[in-house]
Amino acid sequence: MNFRCAVLIGLWCLLSGSVSLAEDGGAKLEYGTENNIAYYDAAALARADQYQKEQGKLDVYYPKGAKGFATVVWFHGGGLTGGSRYFPNLKDQGIALVAASYRLAPKVQPPGYIEDAAAAVAWTLRNIARYGGDPSKVFVAGHSAGAYLATMIAMDAKWLGVHKLSNKSLAGVIAVSGQMTTHFTVKQQRGDTGPQLRPIIDEYAPLYHTASEFPPICMIVGGRDIEFKSRVEENQLMAVTLRNLGHKNVEFYEMAGLDHGTVEQGAMIVMRGFIKRTLQAKDKE
Repeated sequence: MNFRCAVLIGLWCLLSGSVSLAEDGGAKLEYGTENNIAYYDAAALARADQYQKEQGKLDVYYPKGAKGFATVVWFHGGGLTGGSRYFPNLKDQGIALVAASYRLAPKVQPPGYIEDAAAAVAWTLRNIARYGGDPSKVFVAGHSAGAYLATMIAMDAKWLGVHKLSNKSLAGVIAVSGQMTTHFTVKQQRGDTGPQLRPIIDEYAPLYHTASEFPPICMIVGGRDIEFKSRVEENQLMAVTLRNLGHKNVEFYEMAGLDHGTVEQGAMIVMRGFIKRTLQAKDKE
């Protein structure tokens, strides 16, 4: 079943710890970390200001000695105005994790943060093989504003196109409580003076770019009674629209009992299952 909706918190409680991405949960693997890697190339850095140089960094966590593993590029939340990079709770799973920073508003105007996120993904696609990873198994993911960035990169081909890469080369996208209409910070910075919850669907909205030919997508939100207002409904609309347009790999989960903040940890269980199913399907191709 490609379209999934989990509405009971008991579901993920029962699944807790039951889905691993590596044999023995990756316990037999040794992991390494490299920090503060610049993801822009020398030419771009020569043109960058100090803030872009400071923010254009990422960290890599990877299984040493392993080959052909998957990678999750993770973008933090914070409304595009705050937050800092960190690894999601997916360690010791036999996969690599890439935690990327990006420039924040108001120091940068749109689309600066999207450009940074795309550059971080481009770096990963081009460099993860050096660590043993498979560049065809790169997932982009994030929470809240980070989910918005991940979804924009996966759905609007121009951001990776700048790097002469295709969004269709991504293994999948995982959006944890992401905004699918134009992000409220983007709206504000572009001069919109309407209420924050009044939706706009323009080129800065993932919904604007819906079509049938995208990587597999998994959207995870908290319970609609305690989530960020309209967040569940926006993600439902995204899922339904993608399916109606012919996308065959759409998963949607509403995790009752979890709010906008706590849904991230519940989402890790769902993410492991989605990644595992996607990789299994990919191996069968």
